Amino acid sequence: MDKNPSWELYRSFLAVLREGSLSGAARSLNLTQPTVGRHIRELEATLGMPLFTRAQDGLRPTAASVIAQPHALAMAAAAETLLRAVSSKADQPRTIVRLAASEIVATEILPPILTELERSQSGLVVEISASDRLEDLLRRECDIAIRMVRPTQADLVARKVGRARLGFHAHMSYVEKYGKPANLRELNRHSLVGFDHETSTARAVRRLGLPLGRDDFRLRSDNTLLQLAAIRAGFGIGICQRAVVREDARLVHLLPEEFSPSLDVWVTMHQDLRNSPPMRSMFDHLVEALKRVYESR
Repeated sequence: MDKNPSWELYRSFLAVLREGSLSGAARSLNLTQPTVGRHIRELEATLGMPLFTRAQDGLRPTAASVIAQPHALAMAAAAETLLRAVSSKADQPRTIVRLAASEIVATEILPPILTELERSQSGLVVEISASDRLEDLLRRECDIAIRMVRPTQADLVARKVGRARLGFHAHMSYVEKYGKPANLRELNRHSLVGFDHETSTARAVRRLGLPLGRDDFRLRSDNTLLQLAAIRAGFGIGICQRAVVREDARLVHLLPEEFSPSLDVWVTMHQDLRNSPPMRSMFDHLVEALKRVYESR
């Protein structure tokens, strides 16, 4: 190679991989399509090999793209880490911590916990990735993650904080109008709220004994916040975390003796962050606060 490709070329490369087209990548990066196309051509010329082939449904990655992707992702993660580190040092005592949590945990559980922490730790800036996608701690896509699965990587620090108990719930207005199912078999007589695709969360719940599939639901969405909103609106019966809805007197817990599974809750971070006082403080605070939430539920 005559020169090292600039970061902006790899950035466009990752966007095309993610979006599957030049136009989609351009929109996501707020660039023009010709600019993204030029970046891809320059990167291909520098590397001396094609990265994409054209197909009817867009651009398909070549074998070279498959090899290059993890290295480009590592560069992207390093760039994000650099920006957070620099911004946190530029205006002391400002500290930036990036958290990853599911949509439900991020929206229903974390706000009061983070409010308490912010009052005791001035200058704290929290970035939250609210998604059911498992962000990669090893690639530093986040600093600390709250997960419902036990991490297996050796380079992570993990603490189990309790168990998220699940159960079928319905709004009292729905129960008053349609009654309660007497057993799991009677669920198919009701309006059910559930998943649209077999996500990792849906598969985990299925393994715990969920006797339902996609075709059984009258409202389907992979957005758990939308599912909860539909249940609270009285649309039908769905699965909720007990820790989330326990204090909501309008929601009725159904069939607790037949269906009451639980998922382990873990707080994790990369072991290299243990020597960072702000990261360690955030980690310890989350562990203790989430224990109060989940151990008592």
